[in-house]
Amino acid sequence: MLSQTFSLSAVLQLTFISALRGDKWTYNGSEGEHHWPKHFPYCGGTFQSPIDISSRLLRFDPTLRPIEVQNYNLSPIEQLTLGNNGHSMQISLPSKMFISNLRHRYSAAQLHFHWGSSGQPTGSEHTVNRKQYAAEMHVVHYNSDKYPNISMAVDKSDGLAVLGVLIEVGEFNPAFEHFLKFISGIKYRDQKVQLPGFNIRALLPTRLDEYYRYDGSLTTPPCYPSVLWTIFRDHVTVSQKQFLGLATALYASYPQESAHTPLHSNFRKPQLVDSRVVLVSFKEGWYKHLSMFALLLMHE
Repeated sequence: MLSQTFSLSAVLQLTFISALRGDKWTYNGSEGEHHWPKHFPYCGGTFQSPIDISSRLLRFDPTLRPIEVQNYNLSPIEQLTLGNNGHSMQISLPSKMFISNLRHRYSAAQLHFHWGSSGQPTGSEHTVNRKQYAAEMHVVHYNSDKYPNISMAVDKSDGLAVLGVLIEVGEFNPAFEHFLKFISGIKYRDQKVQLPGFNIRALLPTRLDEYYRYDGSLTTPPCYPSVLWTIFRDHVTVSQKQFLGLATALYASYPQESAHTPLHSNFRKPQLVDSRVVLVSFKEGWYKHLSMFALLLMHE
């Protein structure tokens, strides 16, 4: 969660909700995800995220149009807040950034990451046919047509829209250097630094027309089922050095604590799909994947 020393715009980020309530949670141990429902009832409810995007769940929807993002190319004059909230690395975003072609206007609030560890570089929250990627980025938007800020939208059924980007280790990604070069300044929980604005669009895949779409929840407490998820079909890459820089640089603990807890493997496991389907915006390759999935089931 972002600390109360963050700017007002950062305080209104969704992962700060639990901190305001005074609740503690972690990904492992006595306060790990299996214990979340005790303090956050929605975490044990329905429409939870993430999920495994299995071919058997897919349904082509010809009405799904390419995602259109506006004002994502930020000027270096604009200052963004990069912070370590003890659960993730997060960048505050200005509300002038928005998704323009959903049912409502969804304005940006923040983006954050989930990742694995140096020893096990599999840390994405969503999986595709059980394949887990090295990391995942979430660009969080709120319904600004109906709600004045993300705090008012976070628990509403139409409150949030999140763009999910799967990340694999591969080629060097220059766009990620805009914030990774500042990561040493947020080594410990509640530390923050300012960084110049940059083109957030460069963090997304080239193609925004092929994606998975489903109704789900926050992947962190309080797990409100308030998210319209868009997971892009294409992943992006970061180099091994870039991934390790993220996976080994941060701590979930405060600087004054005697024992420092590394911040890695900060992902929630896939949740039950129940009766949900996953809509897809593309046909190419879908039937092939479905056939391969059927063959795998026959051989299990």
